[in-house]
Amino acid sequence: MVEIEVISREFIKPSSPTPHHLRKYQFSFLDQINPPVFMPLMLFYPADAADINLDRSIQLKRSLSESLTRFYPFAGRVVENIYVDCNDEGVPYVEARASCQLLDVIRDPIPNELNRYHAFELDDVRDFTLAIQVTFFDCGGMAVAVSMSHKIADALSLFMFLNTWAACGRGDNDDLIPRPLFDSATLFPPRNVGGYRHTTGIVKENIVTKRYVFDASKISTLRDKYADRSRAEFSRRPTRIEALSAFIWSRFMEATGAKDDPSKIYTVLHAVNLRTRANPPLPENYFGNISRIAISVPSLGSEEECCGIVNKMREAIRDVNGEYVKKIQEGEHFNFLKERAASIKSGEVVSFSFTSLCRFPLYEADFGWGKPMWVGSASLTFKNLVVFLDTKSGDGIETWINFKKEDMAKFEVDEEFLAYVSPSPDAKTLGM
Repeated sequence: MVEIEVISREFIKPSSPTPHHLRKYQFSFLDQINPPVFMPLMLFYPADAADINLDRSIQLKRSLSESLTRFYPFAGRVVENIYVDCNDEGVPYVEARASCQLLDVIRDPIPNELNRYHAFELDDVRDFTLAIQVTFFDCGGMAVAVSMSHKIADALSLFMFLNTWAACGRGDNDDLIPRPLFDSATLFPPRNVGGYRHTTGIVKENIVTKRYVFDASKISTLRDKYADRSRAEFSRRPTRIEALSAFIWSRFMEATGAKDDPSKIYTVLHAVNLRTRANPPLPENYFGNISRIAISVPSLGSEEECCGIVNKMREAIRDVNGEYVKKIQEGEHFNFLKERAASIKSGEVVSFSFTSLCRFPLYEADFGWGKPMWVGSASLTFKNLVVFLDTKSGDGIETWINFKKEDMAKFEVDEEFLAYVSPSPDAKTLGM
């Protein structure tokens, strides 16, 4: 195991004090119901002869301080589950040194090991909303690990912040950097959420995370395989995410024997951005948890019926529309959430979740020394959770799968699944 030595710990504060009238950042209803976990993202940068790590460190801290004047809630502290006290106490910032080469980590990424490059355990949020760890490698390369609390915002907001931080690092003109809109509590007014377990689904022990890569040709084959040919005049191909979701879910159900268990309801969840689905649509720079889940209940049929699974998923996602958003705003959504949480806790309902960061600006964060050579995630605190990330080339997809240990043992040897996974260092460790 690679030794990681912490060099320093400090708090980075905004370069300008937060105005008094912005001191209290109110949580929205969607913030209130989100789980108290960090969302991890890691960006790896190679050594650069023009920059030494001391210079990079100074630049990262300075630009973080500048960006916190725009994203001032990150420098505050959460008060219960109600608001952020924007007191400028600062963001936890850790610097560390890893006794290995950068390529040793990214050539064969081990998701559970990547958690060690983050400032805190992912379920150790406390009252923080953001934490940063910068790790320097023996070769001169570095990793920037960003951990953002899901209590305060969604993935799109995370990238909004990350690219603002990078723009400040490059010294971009202030007028060119979009400003976040902090108005989600008006859009989704906070409510009394007493009795709702927002920790539902969080599992720390017994979770194994594996990373698999699907290249463009395999994805295209799956899209063709699951195309809906029910109407003779045309064949509708699923999207990349629809095809991979249907394939992974169906193989999980087959490999683990779940399809033979009629006593449970197996649901498929997809995270959906509400900004584009509200009526009228919201600006993309709306900050906060402006996303929800589309829930489908596919039939437990054969592999050949996966086009039917795709259609169920597509219908559920299509139903996340302006009317859906209105129901959330009016409070109708809360009772459904409580009932669902109870059914999951009892074991009656089994959730299988997908979230996609594809088409997000994963590889755009240039702090002044170039874009990252690789971007990765970590082992998450939820079972049956799959995260999709674009490969650096943009045509393939990295799939980060979080299963219980016993389920992963069956899934990772499923021959049908492995036939579509591209050769990679991670695949070799599985004996492919």
